[in-house]
Amino acid sequence: MFESLGVIGFGNIAKAIVTPLLDKTLLEPEQIHCLVKTRESYENIKKNYKYNINIHYINSEDASLVWECPVKILSVKPQQLESVKELNPLPNQNNQILISILAGVSIQKLEKSFPNHFCVRAVTNIPITIGRGITGISYTSSIDKEQKEFIKNIFESSGKVYEFEENYLDIFLALTSSAPAIISLIVEALSDGGLSGGLHKKLSEELVLEMMLGTILLLKEENFSTMDLKNMVTSPAGTTISALRVLEKRSFRSALIESIIAATNRSKQFN
Repeated sequence: MFESLGVIGFGNIAKAIVTPLLDKTLLEPEQIHCLVKTRESYENIKKNYKYNINIHYINSEDASLVWECPVKILSVKPQQLESVKELNPLPNQNNQILISILAGVSIQKLEKSFPNHFCVRAVTNIPITIGRGITGISYTSSIDKEQKEFIKNIFESSGKVYEFEENYLDIFLALTSSAPAIISLIVEALSDGGLSGGLHKKLSEELVLEMMLGTILLLKEENFSTMDLKNMVTSPAGTTISALRVLEKRSFRSALIESIIAATNRSKQFN
């Protein structure tokens, strides 16, 4: 695929991107060069990661090996961008690819921080850790077709990939990266409802998860519309319409819409 891959930061998302590449032998462990900030992270990866990749502490003499890689994945917190760019000992290298998974950080800002790089912005979500991720990608205008295919291949090893103009990535982030927390909150609340009705918490949560999985399969695999499915289980003066009435009264639908808008706006603020 390519001679080496640099990874700046090696948290759960970066690990989920890199591991399938190694599992499928698209890369060998010795081709991975990872830069970490703390000695604790260094020791943890060395001890617990299943592949013997190259780990470099930021202050080590061989940290420059990460920056020499022709392709790099930037996987740190957005607030750490300024400090990370100062670590680059080779700011004038040309025609390298930098793939950023930093929330809300624009390609323009990346290009200012890492001049002479072809910058790519990728937004992914936590299900990537089980190979069911959704990744949205936007490219700088300098990226050619072959490079785009190569970048897509990195993420297709761990989920589905969608290509967007950059101005759509903030809403994509809100809908796919922030929403798993919203779904988790809904699962928690529904299972608490079962708890209130006398079910044990663990059983109640299991029932909610199975119900959600079955519902999603009906929507996705049987091509039911959300309205059709809702109408199928809603009878006159029945239990379901009573439940829906409470949700409408409490502006549940509006709260979900506003939560996505709020996450989108927050993502834009990082620019």
